[in-house]
Amino acid sequence: MVTVDDVRRIASVLPRTEERLVRDRVTFRIGRIVYLAVSADETLMGFAFPKEERAALVTADPVRFLMPRPSDERYNWVRARLAELDETELRELVVDAWRMCVPKKVAAGYLDSPSAT
Repeated sequence: MVTVDDVRRIASVLPRTEERLVRDRVTFRIGRIVYLAVSADETLMGFAFPKEERAALVTADPVRFLMPRPSDERYNWVRARLAELDETELRELVVDAWRMCVPKKVAAGYLDSPSAT
């Protein structure tokens, strides 16, 4: 099981990332674009994910993943239960969500660096 502290540890080293508290939810953003948000009770993590792929993700593993709230369905967004994720999967989800929101050069620079491992 992973926690919001694990999310914070992974996200905080990603270039251009800022952490903010919004309505009792911890969010991680690049400028005005939110790419991760942890629920107030710290059980769910919403993250950037391609709209066209999210139904397949949720259908394939409904224990771990949920569709976004109806108000978020228009965004590239999906949710995961933190208790069902391990550290490796969390890192992959966080980095992939971040990559969707930064310029390709920024992502490539980070992924090619020793700190990306």
